[in-house]
Amino acid sequence: MESLIGVDLGGTKIAVGVLEDGKITDRDVSHTPKEGWQAVLDQIVARVKAVLAQREPLPRLGIGVPGPLDFQRGVVKFAPNIYGFRDVPLIRYLSERLDMEVLMENDANAAALAEDTYGAAREASSSLFVTISTGIGGGVVLGGKVWRGAHGVAGEVGHITALPGGTVSGAGWPGGLEAVASGTAIARDASYAVGRPLSTAEAFALAEQGHPVASKVVENALHYLGVALGDLQKVLDPEVIVLGGGVSEAGSYFFERVQAAADAAAAGFAPVTLKRAELGTDAGVIGAALSSLHPR
Repeated sequence: MESLIGVDLGGTKIAVGVLEDGKITDRDVSHTPKEGWQAVLDQIVARVKAVLAQREPLPRLGIGVPGPLDFQRGVVKFAPNIYGFRDVPLIRYLSERLDMEVLMENDANAAALAEDTYGAAREASSSLFVTISTGIGGGVVLGGKVWRGAHGVAGEVGHITALPGGTVSGAGWPGGLEAVASGTAIARDASYAVGRPLSTAEAFALAEQGHPVASKVVENALHYLGVALGDLQKVLDPEVIVLGGGVSEAGSYFFERVQAAADAAAAGFAPVTLKRAELGTDAGVIGAALSSLHPR
């Protein structure tokens, strides 16, 4: 495969890397500017040029971006956690300044493509990737290509209604899955129930130690997550569901409970095969680079 370059744009960092034979050979990580969208895009331009300074020119750049995207216009509608990132003409701005073809992808979709191509789902013909961390995101890959859906928003796992009338999510919808089962939700609910501030990791540690209240909070969240995955298995029937993000690193305690709830929710339909993501923080850059091969 030809050398590819990808950018993973996040709220706190911008990661740039060159992908060769499934590995990142050159990388650069910098902080995401807080002065508005032009400062962010100028930083991307500078870091991409720095990475490519000692290499032959590359024809295309792939970039993974959080938030809803307008693929037809090449515009980022809104990126949460990046100051001033609304209605950003990302494709036009970057392509003009880098003299490259630029292709963008939702960041969770990019990570899904990376895990499907080189990670935990590389032997599968179809996969669903779900990342559970501050929020919950996802991506669907069929036959090696991301499925965006008719309106470009397929894979928004975190906004499934898990608990009607429950806590309002960041998208403004009561009872969304990420408002019930994300790392943020677990830390919030455990802190309230235990009566003191707790991080997600601390909530899991208490639960694994058998704390009577923390364990109920954590297991409740994992139950809702598992039910959602079981329902998605019935709807999409992927060969593999890959789980990534910081919460999934809780180990066997996490996986056993999510697997049990998913199996119960999908009973009588299809087996639910859960796998741990393998590419870690490199998935975003790898997937962004791979996205440059799939213009739409």
